[in-house]
Amino acid sequence: MEKPSLPSGTRDFGPEIMKKRKFVLSVMERVFRSHGFLPIETPSLENLKTLQGKYGDEGDQLLFKVLNSGEYFSKIKPENWPVSPADTIYKDMTPQISDRGLRYDLTVPLARFVVMNRDKLAFPFKRYQMQPVWRADRPQKGRYREFWQCDIDIVGSNSVVSEAELVECYQEVFAQLNLEVQIKINHRLILDAFLPLLGGREQWNAFMVAIDKFDKIGQEGVNNELLQRDLKNAIPAWNTLCEIAALNSTEDKLLALESFSEIQNEILTQGIAQVKELLDLLPRQQNVVLDLRLARGLSYYTGCVFEVVSNDDRVPADFRIGSIGGGGRYNNLTGVFGLKDVPGVGVSFGLDRILDTLESANLLEVNNDWAGVLICCMEEAYLSQATQIARELRIKNVICEVYPGAPKLKKQLDYANSKGCKYALILGESEMQQQHAMVKNLVTGEQQLLDWNALSDHITLN
Repeated sequence: MEKPSLPSGTRDFGPEIMKKRKFVLSVMERVFRSHGFLPIETPSLENLKTLQGKYGDEGDQLLFKVLNSGEYFSKIKPENWPVSPADTIYKDMTPQISDRGLRYDLTVPLARFVVMNRDKLAFPFKRYQMQPVWRADRPQKGRYREFWQCDIDIVGSNSVVSEAELVECYQEVFAQLNLEVQIKINHRLILDAFLPLLGGREQWNAFMVAIDKFDKIGQEGVNNELLQRDLKNAIPAWNTLCEIAALNSTEDKLLALESFSEIQNEILTQGIAQVKELLDLLPRQQNVVLDLRLARGLSYYTGCVFEVVSNDDRVPADFRIGSIGGGGRYNNLTGVFGLKDVPGVGVSFGLDRILDTLESANLLEVNNDWAGVLICCMEEAYLSQATQIARELRIKNVICEVYPGAPKLKKQLDYANSKGCKYALILGESEMQQQHAMVKNLVTGEQQLLDWNALSDHITLN
């Protein structure tokens, strides 16, 4: 007999966890809708040509590819068959056996959606999307192969007002979840200013991959990585940038940037100006930090970039799992699908990491939205009346179920308590004769006899 198991990096969610997930999702959705974002969904599967080349080389290696159905080996060209498995060139082989993959994020599918539906959309298009994504990463604490992203994006706006609105959404969601966070911001143009030191776009991409590891390997680790990638010309300027980033105030950082002689150019000036504009638009800046070392690894970002980390003292020190949200501006993404000059900006909330963080600090309690009523019958003959009472209570928006059968009352009450029901309505012989129900409050233990027609007036679940 095969022992049941789950694929590595995936999880089951039982009712108690799902209640908490639904609560966090409801908080996000309420904030998103209050800002005028509209919901969409896209398929789990995308064509590989849609996904590939959008996330950089490292991202492409993490794509889950789906084998074509049928005799997919028959379509491989003879010259691509390896002499031995070790000689396989997967990049040549993959297109012949797989043309679809699981989505890596929600942003590239959004760009594809916008291009395909541009005649039906009003711009700027503000959408929210809450769905699972998949990455063939190495599972570890806070990192899964299947996880949920909750994204908000504004497509068709160049205004920094859009960036400010996204930061405010971050602030509102985490305030409602009672979780203290730090929202890090930077601008890709500030990092683009390094390009003259690096010689070309390919070297700049390698530079970005290296500094994106700063949180894991530190400043010296990045220096070593730059040496290994033959990017030593960038090391002095990178070290200066780190010194500026270590300054206490945002104002001091911006002043130091303006005199950053190693990379002083027009690109840097534009980046600084947009950061200032963003900060000026924010009514609250207490938890917003300018982090000049923030790169965000995805290659499609072109402007402001964001990352959210928890700095809540209630979260255990050994449970720091990195970012719980991030995003940025991408002004060229729809262009790869044939629709140019449509700018966009968006951020993502990592549902799974947010839940793990809240749970680690005991900040997430199941709310009462799921508390309901169980109708308990002492005889099978009373089930018909019980189902009628249940229908009438549901019409009044009361969560209600009938225990299927008439076992001993203790068994029915144990079931009600295990489900978190707030009330049990008990129908015995005398209750049936009087057309009443004994209503037991399972929280306080109080009981009262109520007429069937008055039940909804006395039952409050909140």
